[in-house]
Amino acid sequence: MAADFRTAFTKSVQNVFETMLQLPVEVEPHIRRADAASFDVAATIEMSGDCVGLVRLLMEREPAQRILSLFAGVEATMDSPEFVDALGELASMVSGGAKVMFHGRQVSISVPSVHLGEHDTCMSEAGMPAIVLPCVTDCGRFVLEFALDDRFGASQNTAQPVAACA
Repeated sequence: MAADFRTAFTKSVQNVFETMLQLPVEVEPHIRRADAASFDVAATIEMSGDCVGLVRLLMEREPAQRILSLFAGVEATMDSPEFVDALGELASMVSGGAKVMFHGRQVSISVPSVHLGEHDTCMSEAGMPAIVLPCVTDCGRFVLEFALDDRFGASQNTAQPVAACA
């Protein structure tokens, strides 16, 4: 099942960025290393229902400002009100796009929680392994990560996550 979720999030992030920002995204999945980078901003979405867990969109300052300025249509610096709103909306769109691909599962997403300041890529607060999807655009790199417990298909879930928090 982890592979199905990875595919859903990969397709969703590519679709949202290409449709809304005309910004192609190359996703480079890999096993998370202990020396993973930290990020300046994070937007977190909680998922509940048949799949429970967290989704986070993580960016460094410069790529975030470029990406979110494209998305908002105005200059979005970290100290502008548009920045937080745009980051939260982008995370919501990616999470919502992925959840519609969770065929047969009833899943709700929360209002995004946006945090400015340093964040690492390990979602230890989720209490489960995280799958990390490093993404590359012309505006810079960012990471989409998720940790989900598939309650719907728990008896059928034999796949191992491709990346776990160390």
